[in-house]
Amino acid sequence: MPTESKLADLARQGCPVFYFYSSEGYLVRQAVRLACRVLADGEEVTVLDGAAPQVEQLIMAAGTISFFGTRRVVCLPELDPGAYGEKDLEAFMDTVASLENAVLVLGSVFEADRTGKPKPGKRAQRLVAQCKKLGYAEEMARPGPTELRQMAAERAQAQGAQLTGPALTALLERCGEDPYLLENEVDKLAALSGYQTITPAMVAEAGVVSLEADVFEMVRMVTGKNAAAACKKLHILLRLGQEPIAITAAMIGSYVDLYRVKLGQQNKKNYSAVFKDFGYKGSDYRLKKSAQTAAGYTLPQLKACLQVLLELDQALKSQPVSPQVLLETALCRLALAGGSQ
Repeated sequence: MPTESKLADLARQGCPVFYFYSSEGYLVRQAVRLACRVLADGEEVTVLDGAAPQVEQLIMAAGTISFFGTRRVVCLPELDPGAYGEKDLEAFMDTVASLENAVLVLGSVFEADRTGKPKPGKRAQRLVAQCKKLGYAEEMARPGPTELRQMAAERAQAQGAQLTGPALTALLERCGEDPYLLENEVDKLAALSGYQTITPAMVAEAGVVSLEADVFEMVRMVTGKNAAAACKKLHILLRLGQEPIAITAAMIGSYVDLYRVKLGQQNKKNYSAVFKDFGYKGSDYRLKKSAQTAAGYTLPQLKACLQVLLELDQALKSQPVSPQVLLETALCRLALAGGSQ
């Protein structure tokens, strides 16, 4: 993922074209927005929407002289080189190579291959090669857990704050794999800490709201036989306006994860194999934690937990009983089911 300082350095060197591509649309959009903000430096960006803007449109936009004497920034955020005919692609590439008054920011989303990497077609490969030769082209690869941890810790340290251990883990659980959201959250928490030590309590209090992360934490309290703490966490979620059925759905997801990794353990497969076999996306961090928890359960115990959640889901949709009472009862039953054979 390009940094703001890297893009600024390339801009100062007169780089005429920036091309970002990936199989993940959000990564391309974030990189394109960052590049446009850095390159435009307050000026308006000319955006040409669509998969295959007409070459005439590009020539007109690129030929416009900036009011302040700087090069015009022209953005094609949805470019699909394969949507051009052969002659139109040649004309497009000739125009890219002959820019004088503009700098281009291009973004493309390609289908993924079996490994999740983008799979550009032959025409796209030609454009990527040209952009690498003329300026800058980068595949937007999803950062892994290790890279995200390092990035967050370094960003906090650069501001004089410390972000390590449980606090860092809790923040990553809430932000998922979005590096820009993670950076914003680090900045906010660093300020909250007075640019000292960021604690898990700060992350829980002021971190981005994530129902999935909060429920995952609540389930870990239940599996740790701490039903009282889990009920307190439930009360917080309900006060924040989280829907009982949504909370239940997230709980079901967590217990399904436990059941799957337990099946994997019994078949001598680790959590990484389960992650791949069941087609999970993103980081395997949650399955890693689920594997640690599942080691203390038997399959009959986990089946009993899933039965409790099935009954909870049915009760929420059919019984005129307080959802809070139903959820609290289910949390206690889950804690008991984890101790029964």
